[in-house]
Amino acid sequence: MTSNYIKEKLKLIPELPGSYQFKNKDGIIIYVGKAKNLKRRVSSYFNHVQTGKTLMLVNDIVDLEYIVTSSELESLILEITLIKKYDPKYNILLKDDKSYPYIEFTRDKYPTLKVVRNLNRKKNKNHLFGPYPNVTAARKTVDIINRIYPLRKCDNLKKDLCLYYHIGECLGYCKLNINKSEIDSMCDEIISFLKGNSDIVKKKINEKMLKASEEMNYERALEYKQMLEDIDITLSHQKIILNKKYNFDVFNLYRHNNYASIEVFFVRDGVLFGKHEDIITVVDENEEVLTEYIIKFYEKNNVLPKEIIVPSYIDQSLLGEYLNIKVSSPSRGDIKKLLSLAEENAKIKLNNKEETLSRSEKARMEALNDLRNILNDQSISRMEAFDNSHLFGTFYVGGMVVFDDFLPNKNLYRKFKVAPSVKDDLAAMKEVLYRRYFKVLMGEEEKCDLIVIDGGENQVKVCKEIIDSLKLDIKIIGLKKDDKHRTSSLINSDLSEIPIDKHSNLFIFLSKIQEEVHRYAISYHRQIKSKGTLSSVLEMVDGIGPKRRKMLLRRFDSLKKMKEASLEELEEVLNHDVALNLYNYLKTI
Repeated sequence: MTSNYIKEKLKLIPELPGSYQFKNKDGIIIYVGKAKNLKRRVSSYFNHVQTGKTLMLVNDIVDLEYIVTSSELESLILEITLIKKYDPKYNILLKDDKSYPYIEFTRDKYPTLKVVRNLNRKKNKNHLFGPYPNVTAARKTVDIINRIYPLRKCDNLKKDLCLYYHIGECLGYCKLNINKSEIDSMCDEIISFLKGNSDIVKKKINEKMLKASEEMNYERALEYKQMLEDIDITLSHQKIILNKKYNFDVFNLYRHNNYASIEVFFVRDGVLFGKHEDIITVVDENEEVLTEYIIKFYEKNNVLPKEIIVPSYIDQSLLGEYLNIKVSSPSRGDIKKLLSLAEENAKIKLNNKEETLSRSEKARMEALNDLRNILNDQSISRMEAFDNSHLFGTFYVGGMVVFDDFLPNKNLYRKFKVAPSVKDDLAAMKEVLYRRYFKVLMGEEEKCDLIVIDGGENQVKVCKEIIDSLKLDIKIIGLKKDDKHRTSSLINSDLSEIPIDKHSNLFIFLSKIQEEVHRYAISYHRQIKSKGTLSSVLEMVDGIGPKRRKMLLRRFDSLKKMKEASLEELEEVLNHDVALNLYNYLKTI
């Protein structure tokens, strides 16, 4: 039921464009939207019967604010700015936190080809092809071209001809003066292949395969045969007959209940190059949903095409002005058919998944209600879970994962490097918890509703000690394991034990949190170790800042040389305590 406070506020909202923000009981912004008419749009949340996620949003609203703008563009800019700042739980959260890879071809004196994700490149020098929804296809494409064409393979030019030159996979750019026309011809063929014309490359591979077979090098011939199959299967693109021979993307949406299925087609030079699919839960109208989704999509995949195609209900001029590209919605012709095809694909995807999604959503809400009832707190929504990882009892790191209503919020995950002096799990947990919630105390970060600790009474005691010392009011539960190291019960803040049914939805969703935080903490440690570089090693050692890092990099050229160094040699650069920390850590990797 809408409160009298909200009803009075609704009466005062003007019929003007702007952005509105809904807040929960803690004053936290949980949804940001925009509207051409603020009064009509905001009132619609409270004047209509709502279901699903929209009903959850309305039930969480305790207060609302709005900002009037002079134009729709200003309201859109303001909306996106506030979403970035507050990351509201009911706004769209893209599931995949990785951008799509591209193939980058550097056409210069020493041409190279590689798979890239960092797209801050010089446009006049590099050619980008993609995006590749299938990263395996991108890597296979690069591998095939590098095998067939003698491109530069090394990051830095060597002082002498290397193995690639002697096996015919490099022209020897480091030593030889290559004819420019030869390089230009090779580059033209590669670019043609990357645009979808595989005839020249397949002909070259066929010739190499026949030659290897004639020389009875059947193993090499088989490799070339595999390359041809990769081109025909993995790298083949669906041809479509279009007048538009430039790059454009097609977006469409199909919606049922509170689920929206979104389909994106990537069209490159008249070729349907690939597609992206997503199913999200939504609380707003289709225009708002798809507009916000498109903007967020290009923030992660930041190479804009020449044009994007959208349904007619999207404000094309507004979106085009925001993205600074052409946005259109054809009413007939081949592009209109492609737009309809995107909607049909989105519909099929949602129809196939909706039953499974509905069951999962029902189980999630049952788990959330069970947890609220057990803890006697109906406001629990945001949960933060912690875990540590270490090497043989030393060099700890911590991980924090965040779940909103049992859904992971990866934008809020945090990693912690723990002081080298810490030698046990409880001390590591103390440090991580204090650092995290001191920021909450200082108002730098939002407070959660529940802390989930992987452990029993001792771990809960440590957490409670930190939270009480900071005078914060946050509930705590521990996930206690039995003698077979399987979670068996909850430990409450007062250290009372609460048994949970191992077949219940609550047990399943708490186990997911437990598994996720464990994975996240371990992967952070592995990430640091797997880099195998001086900089990644130095990140783990207390007392080494940017200045000392530079000194070490000048003194030791590689990780191997640093590991071989004696303590005395390290002390030539560092003081004894820091050198000893580094020396001990190097022995563990």
